[in-house]
Amino acid sequence: MVSLFDLSVSSVQISGENSITLSPMPRQLDPAMKKALSARVNYYREMGIYDFYRRPVEEVPEIAVETLPTEVQTVTENSSPMPKAAKSSSPPPDSTLLTAPLPVIQDKQAALAAIREYIGDCTRCRLHAGRTKLVFGVGNPNADIMFVGEGPGADEDAQGEPFVGRAGQLLNNMITAMGIRREDVYIANVVKCRPPGNRAPEKDEADTCSPFLMQQIDVVKPKVIVALGATAAKNLLAMNDSMGSLRGRWYDFRGTKLVVTYHPAYLLRDPRQKKETWKDLQMVMKYLGLKPPAKPAEP
Repeated sequence: MVSLFDLSVSSVQISGENSITLSPMPRQLDPAMKKALSARVNYYREMGIYDFYRRPVEEVPEIAVETLPTEVQTVTENSSPMPKAAKSSSPPPDSTLLTAPLPVIQDKQAALAAIREYIGDCTRCRLHAGRTKLVFGVGNPNADIMFVGEGPGADEDAQGEPFVGRAGQLLNNMITAMGIRREDVYIANVVKCRPPGNRAPEKDEADTCSPFLMQQIDVVKPKVIVALGATAAKNLLAMNDSMGSLRGRWYDFRGTKLVVTYHPAYLLRDPRQKKETWKDLQMVMKYLGLKPPAKPAEP
């Protein structure tokens, strides 16, 4: 998934599945072309189209690809290609992505296990160098709600599970306030290894890891995805807007609905935004018909 402004183009043609065909041109765009492209992107956003995909413009040599485990027997129509395992820690080029979609889903738990097995002891990007444990994802594979954060922190890196530190405790409280349990939802991150110093993932790191997240989404097929924080929202939606612009509305994403809210770690730093976050969660609750738990009667 790419932004139009990451590409060199001379024409943009919309085709099926919200994809676009791009023709090559010199990378430097004149101001008039940039303005025209910006207007076109805004036009598609108003139509509810946020995802743009680049198609190959020239033939590439065939490459050997690994065969996914046989536990999964069916195929989702919109599955993303999975990156080929690489021994080098440098980011793989586009041509190393597998062209076959993730085989499909009779048993969701087995499908998720197959993705985890395929990832293996990952060295596809530089983040593996400081990793203690790879943090894949956790929760109900049949969840109606999937929460997506940006990446593991120190506690998550130590335990191998997303959102188990202080931010995770706050996320648990948020989930409980919605009238459900942590065990009822699925939780994952944009990247599966802890960035140094808890920094935001770099673009190449997110691009390398995102295909696995897309496969998790395709397997779980939640009714709602909640993007926690700007990093998750921008990577999922390929939009570089502010949180103020991203919040408060629904997005169509991979056959489901997506809403953006603040990351629990941000709420720990600025508790004033908890009220705004609750508004976002109430949107989700209304959409799914959830009601907050009844308060215990006072003695």
